[in-house]
Amino acid sequence: MSTPTTSPARAGRREWTGLAVLALACLLYVMDLTVLQLALPQVSADLQPSSSQLLWIVDVYGFMVAGALVTMGTLGDRIGRRRLLLVGAAAFGLTSVLAAFSTTPEMLIASRALLGLSGATIAPSTLSLIFHMFRDPRERSLAVAIWIGAFSAGSGIGPVLGGVLLGFFWWGSVFLLALPVMGALLIIGPRVLPEFRDPDAGRLDVLSAAMSVVALLAVVFGVKRIAEHGPGTGAFVAITAGLVVGVLWVRRQRRLAEPMIDVALFRNRRFTAALVVNFLAIFVMIGYFLFVAQYLQLVLGQTALEAGLWSLPSAAAFVVASQLAPRLLGGVRPARVVAGGLGCAAAGMFLLTTVTTQQGLTALVVASVVISLGMGPVFGLTTEMVVGSAPEEKAGAASGISETAAELGGALGIAVLGSIGVALYRGGIAGALPAGVPAEAAAAAEDTLGGAARVAAELPAPVGGELLGLAREVFVTGMQVTSFAAGCVAVVIAGVAAVALRHARPADHAEPVGTAARPEPCPA
Repeated sequence: MSTPTTSPARAGRREWTGLAVLALACLLYVMDLTVLQLALPQVSADLQPSSSQLLWIVDVYGFMVAGALVTMGTLGDRIGRRRLLLVGAAAFGLTSVLAAFSTTPEMLIASRALLGLSGATIAPSTLSLIFHMFRDPRERSLAVAIWIGAFSAGSGIGPVLGGVLLGFFWWGSVFLLALPVMGALLIIGPRVLPEFRDPDAGRLDVLSAAMSVVALLAVVFGVKRIAEHGPGTGAFVAITAGLVVGVLWVRRQRRLAEPMIDVALFRNRRFTAALVVNFLAIFVMIGYFLFVAQYLQLVLGQTALEAGLWSLPSAAAFVVASQLAPRLLGGVRPARVVAGGLGCAAAGMFLLTTVTTQQGLTALVVASVVISLGMGPVFGLTTEMVVGSAPEEKAGAASGISETAAELGGALGIAVLGSIGVALYRGGIAGALPAGVPAEAAAAAEDTLGGAARVAAELPAPVGGELLGLAREVFVTGMQVTSFAAGCVAVVIAGVAAVALRHARPADHAEPVGTAARPEPCPA
């Protein structure tokens, strides 16, 4: 006689309202990563930072987010995920005001660092709450897809909204976008978001938390330094130091009775395979996007706002594709969906190799849309598999791991694919500069396409025009080669996904590794 099974409770209005609030917070989190890029000219004119300070203003937010994600995810499991999210939202709003009214480069750098720490509470807290709020597998898949779509929407809306604000207000206005969203989260969140924590969690090991932050910051710093300056001793030392601290951190987790992260998770094939595929997919996507933004502004001569508008079709395609993933799960194995999506993305990257300096806008927009249509389901499915493979009481830590892998994948994509593009650019322009270009201008032109555009505007028209034309041709050649390389990597990842995820079933929500009796949720 068969035993009847009980279907998971379906989500109600409260859960879907809570998801909308969480999605808004995620959208803002990503916008803060992108919107400052448009304000840099005004920041430079107003605060007059050095070149080193300007780099820190841009990078310190991402550094702090990457370094603190795992710690914040683990902390949420211990003190409560809703509580951590609300504390982080309040801190994000306050530090946004501090950043908006910064009067010195040092003050803006410190504000951005605090914003990064606050932002690190958002991604793991929101994702782990989603896994607690949505018990039904299909509803959970849809909720994760909406969560993923919010991130893509933020990357598309940020440049457009930022460009509009900068047309009417000062540079600090881009930071004040956070206030209404975080205010809504603080008001509505306690009413619609449940509280959940691991009732058996011990105290947070401060040394482990510090070691994880140091390890991640060192690795991300080294990778970003390679992307900006090429391989060097400083980058090598930073990455090596980060890896050493990371190994010591893993050894410490194995000895602790109450570790930050149960390293046994990585023995779960489904967890590890999905994490690796997600990491490599982001590596490819972020690496190619670096060239697209430069192409629109520096080759086609578009303004930041125009470039942002032309990026909207790609963002919209990503949102739509990420929403299709739950429907595809109905009868198709996740391995086929992920492999097919990566194959579609590879086709888009190969299409980018047809872009030229004169006739490239249509091909670029179509290629970007195709890439987004392919990648949308990939990120949603792999993220769900990573977090869904962990015990429920460890969902915050698993979310932190997932988001950290995404940060590292993006940084590595910029470093590796960006370095290939830079090497091809410098090799192509060296020795081919037109006669009459001063030595100082030649050095700037050989460094970056942006440098070539700047010095070309200062040179006599014939020489400047020839220099800019050469720089654009060489840059596009580098973009074509890099896009081809990214497409080949995507094909390889598709093969890996087809093999490594072949045992995952549609709506595969088997009991996670290490799950014992599930803890009761905290009172809302």
